[in-house]
Amino acid sequence: MKTIIPAQRLNSVSEYYFSKKLKEVAEMNAAGKNVINLGVGSPDLPPSEETITELCKTAQDPTAHGYQPYVGIPELRQAFADWYKKWYHVELNPKTEIQPLIGSKEGILHISLAFLNPGDGVLIPNPGYPTYSSVSNLVGAELIPYDLKEENAWQPDFDALEKTDLSNVKLMWVNYPHMPTGAPATPELFEKLVAFGKKHGIVICNDNPYSFILNDSPMSILEVEGAKDICIEMNSLSKSHNMPGWRMAMLASNPQFVEWILKVKSNIDSGQFKPMMKAAVKALQAPKEWYDGMNKIYRKRRDLAEKIMGVLNCTFDPKQSGMFLWGKIPNECKGSEELADKILYDANVFLTPGFIFGSNGNRYIRISLCCDENKLNESLNRIKAIINN
Repeated sequence: MKTIIPAQRLNSVSEYYFSKKLKEVAEMNAAGKNVINLGVGSPDLPPSEETITELCKTAQDPTAHGYQPYVGIPELRQAFADWYKKWYHVELNPKTEIQPLIGSKEGILHISLAFLNPGDGVLIPNPGYPTYSSVSNLVGAELIPYDLKEENAWQPDFDALEKTDLSNVKLMWVNYPHMPTGAPATPELFEKLVAFGKKHGIVICNDNPYSFILNDSPMSILEVEGAKDICIEMNSLSKSHNMPGWRMAMLASNPQFVEWILKVKSNIDSGQFKPMMKAAVKALQAPKEWYDGMNKIYRKRRDLAEKIMGVLNCTFDPKQSGMFLWGKIPNECKGSEELADKILYDANVFLTPGFIFGSNGNRYIRISLCCDENKLNESLNRIKAIINN
């Protein structure tokens, strides 16, 4: 039999770090280790009661189970537009400037397919979400990493970017509030990004799922005048509304960009489940009090995460937002992977090593807040025990 070999594009990517590591964690648990997972950002809190009620009610409708429009139901697009106007002060046309997504991770692929030819340049943050790199590799783009550093508040160095050969660059990925560092957005940063994109003809893609977590001032890059001309913003209900498994997200931009992305998307998936879209409408209508209640829980968890960082002799910026805590490891540690593995194997607590987000993350670790206070306290005690020994 002739040997079957996969497509060459698989040589450019590897299995996602969390996919591999969580297999190891599962094996440890099967052996009775009882590992506490402080690695993955999968919210453990539920969506609003109104969201669940609407899902159950709509799922009883016998006509609700067929294929749905590729652009989503009108009520969902309108709800996204209302949400953006209320919280971000951005006016969006629900018919032409919004595209629902089956998660923003899907949107990274669709945007890349819509804008990048093989060999086109794409600016990738270091550190940054690994999917920006893996998807860019899958579509055959040329990856051009740009540095984000703590001394520059984890913002791009625009002077350095201007010295970079940008002649072939089509796309730039940004992500504020930033993951994994928790660095907040600023109006000045967004204004610089919009101006940079317009100057060089580079589409600026802001991935914005964290702006409601431990953040009193949600911001959108689309608030900048003229931003829709050159920017795409993705947003997601996974983090902000505790709906990671629902895969409910959206992107917003000018009508031309949205049309191009829809051309790709409509050839890949067949829309979303109507009851989930109807429930998402209810989620987007949540009042401020609902967000406040969620953040009250996250603040208590954040306090415990900060104590864990203290025990590990890690330093961190208290102004971070989002559902993680990012800390710099002590000088005596060789790197983030070594420290994370020591905590995993000696204390049975899984933390995320920063190296997976890029070389600029190697001296950092990340703690997820998606774990209840009892488990965070238990993690703290386990880590204290191995450090004190």
